[in-house]
Amino acid sequence: MRVNSLPASWAVLVLVSLSPVCRGQLVGDQDLDKAKLKEKAQQELDKNDVVEDVRVLCNNEDITLSISVKSDFFNGMIYPKGLSKNSTCMTEYINQEGVVVYKLPLRSCNTMSTDVVDGIEYFNTVVVQPHRKLVTNQGRGFHIRCRYQVQEKTLTNDFNVRFDAINIDSALGTTPLTATAAMPGSTMKIFYGEPGEGAVAENVKIGDPLSLVVSIDEQEIYGMHITECLVRDGLGWSEQALINKEGCPEDYEIMGEFEYSASKTTALVRFQAHKFPYTSSVYYQCNVKLCIKHAGGCDQVPPVCEDGVNIVKRKKRQVVELTDRDAAYDVLEKEETIKVYSGLYVNEAQDLDAEEFDSLDDTIISEYDPNHFCISQKSFAIGIAIAGLILMVAVVVAILILVSKRRRKNLSTTGSSIYSGPYTNTAYSHSSLSRRS
Repeated sequence: MRVNSLPASWAVLVLVSLSPVCRGQLVGDQDLDKAKLKEKAQQELDKNDVVEDVRVLCNNEDITLSISVKSDFFNGMIYPKGLSKNSTCMTEYINQEGVVVYKLPLRSCNTMSTDVVDGIEYFNTVVVQPHRKLVTNQGRGFHIRCRYQVQEKTLTNDFNVRFDAINIDSALGTTPLTATAAMPGSTMKIFYGEPGEGAVAENVKIGDPLSLVVSIDEQEIYGMHITECLVRDGLGWSEQALINKEGCPEDYEIMGEFEYSASKTTALVRFQAHKFPYTSSVYYQCNVKLCIKHAGGCDQVPPVCEDGVNIVKRKKRQVVELTDRDAAYDVLEKEETIKVYSGLYVNEAQDLDAEEFDSLDDTIISEYDPNHFCISQKSFAIGIAIAGLILMVAVVVAILILVSKRRRKNLSTTGSSIYSGPYTNTAYSHSSLSRRS
């Protein structure tokens, strides 16, 4: 059986300065002045640098950094780039004596992998900050790379073979049969778009079309069944199940069913890029269950899913016809499960560069129309509230004015000295009577 063991081949460490470097144009003796400036800048950098030496150890599950500092004690923090805030990947040190040890997981904390010619390479950027609360120019960034070589090993698989002739099984008992077979290697890759285009996804945007491909080596013995896929945030805070134990999707809107090749050595599922709200790194994990293709051992693949259940009944026993015997043997399969991993960065949609916006085909251009104007909902609501307040004040003022006028009219009527009773013109009445007499 060939398994992918990961002995460390070598590690690469690159120092990334976080302090600003001054540059300028000089006239005259430029070579001499530039050399002095470089020397002065290097002296200043060495003066502020608290890190004296860094050693990298590539392990099976993590990368261990051993950091020697110039002072007797180290008070600060070490974290992967971009994970300094409330991150489980950040380690804080208080009065740490001697060598400072920091462990970086291979399958979380923004550590990503890429395929190389002779194996696989994991990489990340680690920041050493000599202050526990502030980011200063004394901080240093180190780009870490660990390359692992893939080795092949041959292991033995045990099968129990029982002769099923009539009433002979009890007499012969169980005969152990040990066969040596090479276990297939397994891989998981995430492609941008279709796998045939060959573009491995490393840094994508939300909603981008992706294809997740799980495969084992082409051979005639084993097929595979993909189960228990999930996506993790790499921080240990959250994870989301994608494929259940039956090999059926948990949520078709996030990820659908796998499509298997005729040889059942490759499985493909298409989905749109997604992420967790608080981090851009996502890690995918699946279980690859191996099955023996002969005599229907992989008949349950691909699964036929209804309500998350594979309705294809799985055979627990395989009947294998042997050419040298005119009889049948029940072969009890020993199930093998392999875990496969892959990760990538997913960014927000609004993080698109200007060049990407310019290249969009469905660009919408709106023209200015003087007869129309736009106002935001917030401004519109504030305007309505102010207008209502002004209207209420105007009504109150109008009522006060009317009440005041009525009061003035009542006062003027009560205090008047003009006789308001019936009027009689006595002079006219007298003259009229004298004439009649």
